[in-house]
Amino acid sequence: MLPDPAELTLRPLRAPRRLTLAEQVTRDLTARMEGGELRPGDQLPTERELMARYGVSRTVIREAMSSLRAAGRLATQQGRGAFVLEPAPQLSAYRLDPSEAGAAADVLKLMEIRIALESEAASLAAQRRDEAGLAELTRIVSEFEASIEDPEQSAVHDQAFHLCVARLSGNAYFGSLLGGLSSRLLPRARIDLFKEDAAAKLAYLRLLQVEHANILDAIRRADAEGARAAMRLHLTNSRERLRAALDRLGGAAP
Repeated sequence: MLPDPAELTLRPLRAPRRLTLAEQVTRDLTARMEGGELRPGDQLPTERELMARYGVSRTVIREAMSSLRAAGRLATQQGRGAFVLEPAPQLSAYRLDPSEAGAAADVLKLMEIRIALESEAASLAAQRRDEAGLAELTRIVSEFEASIEDPEQSAVHDQAFHLCVARLSGNAYFGSLLGGLSSRLLPRARIDLFKEDAAAKLAYLRLLQVEHANILDAIRRADAEGARAAMRLHLTNSRERLRAALDRLGGAAP
């Protein structure tokens, strides 16, 4: 027996999210790579040339470059520029159980707070970091990389990385706020998007390592705009990975 249409609960359609300028640049460059205009080994134009080509700011270009590096499509060589790489294997689709939908929606809300908070903390860290703090952050990044095949241990270093960046901001309130959220800081500590897929989880952790390295590199170079863009990209990627899994499940992302 078909249900009475009057009793059906209609879910409002969501308008598609508008792409940011950095996402538009990233998509265009990716399309040029996939279309063969930019081939593996080719050198990308300089930041200034890309700014002129797309009519955007240096921050937008650096965020797009960080996104392409995190996706494994670019490698940066000190003093030479950025070069196109062979496309990396795609991660398998993230999976979410219906029982995890509530937790996922809560994590998405928390990610919005973290994007605003930690992006600014990273920018300040690039301006204010000292040698001791920089050495500590470098050590944490190395420890994360060394522990990638041990997800439980890598989570410890992942959390330490974000708290260290907050401390390097020179503003104790960043550390206090993030410290208060520490038990909920990492989405993967609350939700397992990979279930029993160890290979997908390992690929994901390697991606995080690249994103951490991009943030460290910008902080080391005292590049405040680059550090802000790299941290924003890192956290936005985490949010979008989770949002995609929730959308596939049929949940309504906030």
